Amino acid sequence: MTANSILLDGNSLSRQQLIAVARRGYGVRLDAEQLKRVQRAADFLAEKVSCGEPTYGVTTGFGSNADKLLGAYRLRDKLPGGNPHKPEGTLLEELQHNLITTHAVCVGKPFSAEVVRAMLVIRINTLMRGHSGIRVETLEALTALLNHDVIPVVPEKGSVGASGDLAPLSHLAIVLLGGGEAFYKGERLPGAEALKRAGLQPIRLSFKEGLALNNGTAQMLATAVLALDTLEYLLDVADLAASMTLDAFAGRSGALRPEVHALRPHPGQVQAADHVRDLLSGSTLVDIPYHLVPRFRPWSVEAWSTPQDQALSFDIGWDWVPADQRHGREAFYNRFLPFKGGKKHQPQDAYCLRCMPQVHGAVRDAWAQACRVIDIELNAVTDNPLIFPDNNDATHIEEQVISAGHFHGMPLALSMSYVKAAIPVLASISERRLNKLVDPATSDGLPAFLTGNEDGTDSGFMIVQYTAAALVNDLATRAHPASVYSVPTSANAEDHVSMGANEARHVLEMTEDLSHVLALELYTAAQALDYRQEMLNAARRLAARGDWQALASKISNAPREDHPHYAQFVEEVKQLTAALAEVGDFHAGTSVRKAYESLRERISFMHRDRAMDGDVRSVCEWVQQRALANG
Repeated sequence: MTANSILLDGNSLSRQQLIAVARRGYGVRLDAEQLKRVQRAADFLAEKVSCGEPTYGVTTGFGSNADKLLGAYRLRDKLPGGNPHKPEGTLLEELQHNLITTHAVCVGKPFSAEVVRAMLVIRINTLMRGHSGIRVETLEALTALLNHDVIPVVPEKGSVGASGDLAPLSHLAIVLLGGGEAFYKGERLPGAEALKRAGLQPIRLSFKEGLALNNGTAQMLATAVLALDTLEYLLDVADLAASMTLDAFAGRSGALRPEVHALRPHPGQVQAADHVRDLLSGSTLVDIPYHLVPRFRPWSVEAWSTPQDQALSFDIGWDWVPADQRHGREAFYNRFLPFKGGKKHQPQDAYCLRCMPQVHGAVRDAWAQACRVIDIELNAVTDNPLIFPDNNDATHIEEQVISAGHFHGMPLALSMSYVKAAIPVLASISERRLNKLVDPATSDGLPAFLTGNEDGTDSGFMIVQYTAAALVNDLATRAHPASVYSVPTSANAEDHVSMGANEARHVLEMTEDLSHVLALELYTAAQALDYRQEMLNAARRLAARGDWQALASKISNAPREDHPHYAQFVEEVKQLTAALAEVGDFHAGTSVRKAYESLRERISFMHRDRAMDGDVRSVCEWVQQRALANG
């Protein structure tokens, strides 16, 4: 048992508590008062069985076998010579034992320990409600499994999401019986051996306890909660990546203004805009005047005169706009100097930047809707039948032991379908920003593929975009909703199922690829940010020396000295020199800089082509390890 633990009462489990148990190793304690309700339901069920009342799943078979009533003895015992396979215990106990052992038939690789721990917490919590008929000692045995860190081996695939997660939950429960397999202290062992090493004993199931243990939505709910926890973090990472990219573009902030979003106040959209504004706070790149931003030119020996600047891997430049080409745009050139550098003279950015609050915000809203569903499910009773021992005015048992459909996972499945469709959207807009950074036709003056390539030998960040594109396509092809495709089971007794377990598992898996796409954008944006800041600061240093002629040498389309426009050109170059000289250091927003510096501690600027596999691996790990959790 760990020092840190949470109290389970069946009514107040939160996503944060579940994550603490699943991912941070917390244990659980059972509320003593609520255990009285658990025992009350178990005692009620035992009383009804002793009275001979027919009860689904207790004195009848399951699913399509619900019409089979259990007899007083085994018919097989009448075989000549006796029953060669007579199990221990009564028929009622055999029914529950067989339910678990025959339903543990999942395939695939085992779920991670954090998923299984989450499943255990959810199952314990729902049984604490006291409507399942499980005995206190059985519930305590399940709790001991979790607190002693005995992790049942639960293969990933086999649940159709109704009647709940029967097969995976049977893998969870079979270890209690001394069967199946479990991980203990990192070793995969037979279930009985894992119990023995943990100092635990196998149990024998009583009335309805098999159903109580395997009939419910714990797998889909566990994977959904873990997926939403990861996605909550990645939503902030996506905002950070967009902010770093916007700084690298020296983009515009008007589309983030609060009065803009007050006119269309979708909650996620407002939150995304607010967050990006905060991340960009302190930036001297965003909303920079067009004329101050030079564009990249390939480095040459003659590019720079000072030792500091000769170390640069680029040259810079502008185009001058002659007076006779400004007609109809006089107002613009009264405000901005007539130099075309890296920034296009237009008042709005591309959709991947300008519409970021709307897109990121819509994904936030999908996440929030799923959280609403999950928060209800965390404290719901999801097995069948439901026990109501306090229905004192009942005239027959069907009013106290009620068959219903709370095991059906459709509420979870549809909410996960929504999130499943949203994840590729968030990845796609990230890839579009990355692509915009590496494409010289759209990068607003940055070098092609973010490399100098003056000798024509470098690919730079070209293939980083390929990888992001491949990931986006993979996410998009997995976005088809599993929830719309029911495959009936149990001889059509269970003729409509949710497939929610597949849906939630897909979403959890997809968050990993989403994190990789966002990591690649951050990796690329940091390279672009270096170029943007260095190019601007190189222009500022050139201007600060007061030599307008040195700056003029960086400007194309300049008139000859004998040209009528030459005097105007000189005057306007001097104005550009003064404007650059009087500004301070160019840098990104405070929070963007913090993230950039953290990344640069791991990965240096790429001056020339080098092996990038280590960089990519490092940046992906950096994001997955939640190094940006406070970014």
